[in-house]
Amino acid sequence: MAQKSYIFEVEKGKESKDGRPSVGPVYRSVFAKDGFPPVPEGLESCWDIFRSSVEKFPGNRMLGRREIVNGKAGKYVWQTYTEVYDIVMKVGQSIRSCGVEPGGRCGIYGINSPEWMMSMQACNAHALYCVPLYDTLGAGAVEYIICHAEISIVFTEEKKIPEVLKTFPKTTEYLKTIVSFGKVAPELREEVKKFGLAIYSWDEFLQVGDGNQFDLPVKNKSDICTIMYTSGTTGDPKGVMISNNAIVTFVAGIKRMLESVGEPMAEDDVFMSYLPLAHIFDRVLEEMFIHHGASIGFWRGDVKLMIEDLGELKPTLFCAVPRVLDRIYSGLTEKVSSGGFLKSKLFNFAYSFKQNNMTKGLKHEEASPLCDKIVFSKVKQGLGGNVKLILSGAAPLAYHVESFLRVVTCAHVLQGYGLTETCAGSFACLPNVPSMLGTVGPPVPNIDACLESVPEMGYDALSSTPRGEICIRGGTLFSGYYKREDLTREVLVDGWFHTGDIGEWQPDGAMKIIDRKKNIFKLSQGEYVAVENLENIFGLSSAVDAIWVYGNSFESFLVAVVNPNQHALERWAEENEITGDFNSLCENPKAKEFILGELTKVGKEKKLKGFEFIKAVHLDPVLFDMERDLITPTYKKKRPQLQKYYQSIIDSMYKAAKPAGSKA
Repeated sequence: MAQKSYIFEVEKGKESKDGRPSVGPVYRSVFAKDGFPPVPEGLESCWDIFRSSVEKFPGNRMLGRREIVNGKAGKYVWQTYTEVYDIVMKVGQSIRSCGVEPGGRCGIYGINSPEWMMSMQACNAHALYCVPLYDTLGAGAVEYIICHAEISIVFTEEKKIPEVLKTFPKTTEYLKTIVSFGKVAPELREEVKKFGLAIYSWDEFLQVGDGNQFDLPVKNKSDICTIMYTSGTTGDPKGVMISNNAIVTFVAGIKRMLESVGEPMAEDDVFMSYLPLAHIFDRVLEEMFIHHGASIGFWRGDVKLMIEDLGELKPTLFCAVPRVLDRIYSGLTEKVSSGGFLKSKLFNFAYSFKQNNMTKGLKHEEASPLCDKIVFSKVKQGLGGNVKLILSGAAPLAYHVESFLRVVTCAHVLQGYGLTETCAGSFACLPNVPSMLGTVGPPVPNIDACLESVPEMGYDALSSTPRGEICIRGGTLFSGYYKREDLTREVLVDGWFHTGDIGEWQPDGAMKIIDRKKNIFKLSQGEYVAVENLENIFGLSSAVDAIWVYGNSFESFLVAVVNPNQHALERWAEENEITGDFNSLCENPKAKEFILGELTKVGKEKKLKGFEFIKAVHLDPVLFDMERDLITPTYKKKRPQLQKYYQSIIDSMYKAAKPAGSKA
């Protein structure tokens, strides 16, 4: 490793033996040089995180939502830590009064809200397994999870009650109580009662436990606090069991990392809760804010209103998935290009000037304060004006988007990497380290990481540029898949979790995700294609928002379905005097030639082999989405579903391109 490295070696690598792949050295964050950060005294469970903050910060603002007056959204109205605690205690007593004992499973279904968080905290208080439900896992997922986890009580957003009813009668073997976060329409109440279940509005449920007293059970670090069902790209969802220890260990590690880079959290920090609490990424970040006595404000649930919510809330940390940041990038570049010659010139000059200074090693706030004030302050205000950190996770963030946002947002833009099984963030970029652009950074200070060779894909963990499957060890690992010990044994080997992602160590100790272990196939001439690696490369083109590359062992070349960048395609059309809206441009053969040319250009720059180039494209103006079951809730491509959806188009592309393909 190079001298300026943010990791250090804790174990030597091992050559392959007994048919097992070779394993590279084990590395750890330099911020854990003296050992992993200890969990703060008294934090044995997630309940302790909340309980201790109620004691330390009783009057601090904890949960907020916008007040609606005459149909219009006003200011955020807040509940303090003490006020939230009092409601949580009532919710917990009512759950126990319904006959749910410690170790029972409690489902929560709906968009993020104060009631969602309070229901979760009541589960933590009484050692119940909190099981988020969400329909984006696919048709029938809610029914499957209720039955598989044997959920006896469900808290649900009012408008989701009909979705719960659709699971009847199969789920009524387990489900006995439904609690609405709002009211309950009389007809729904009658429908639920027909099946012998109890149903309550939120206000009604708070009174159910009146007069009853249940002591809080003792909670251990090893106890499971949540079962999070992950989508996967095939098969039924898997229930990932996460312990108290995994979450409190994560909190201690991220706290150490932020303090080590001079960005410690404080009680005046503010977080916007909009990414689903049903995902580990948002769940653990909110635990971080609660641990520091900070504030969590909830959005209104409409992406079109998010910018307005941000402006009112003024968060200090903005957490996003790449698709949200892609939208911000597209909106900003559109404004720049439509702002006239002088404004565009000024913006481009300021951008280049600040970017050059940041590349030289200046911190973003020192790179050009004047450009920040005159040019980029409007971007900052668009995110509320107080954002210090923008975290991106769940999927890779395009290089050009990350590079652009690092300059114009006046905030640290940091990519991270982790899985539900590793309690979210296992790697995270560090502020003001330009070389980490396009990577997910070094390991966080509470895990060990290594690479395992994947010979069939040509990845060697012991080569001068180490590449292989990312393996993770540490206290943040999950406790297994619920009722699936067979699947647990497949991925947890000798204490190491095998992620299935292919990484490449960088000289500075950052990890770069370059491929996916299972996404490999042969073309008819016998050449192996690592398809995810190719998608990452072709995705570098600014003309491409998303791309799915397809091939099989009966064909000699690759084809692709592309979601083109609307701004780039419309600019090309204008320059070439081609008329039509975005949809019609996507059908234009000349537009396909243009996009194919852009992909070829990137392929040549990255020195791809001949068989790795795309020979034909189909342009889809609609982004791959969950509505068509083409991606998971964390934006991973569902390859079998993509193939099924686009099969006729694939066949047409191969038929049309065959003559050109046969010469390749």
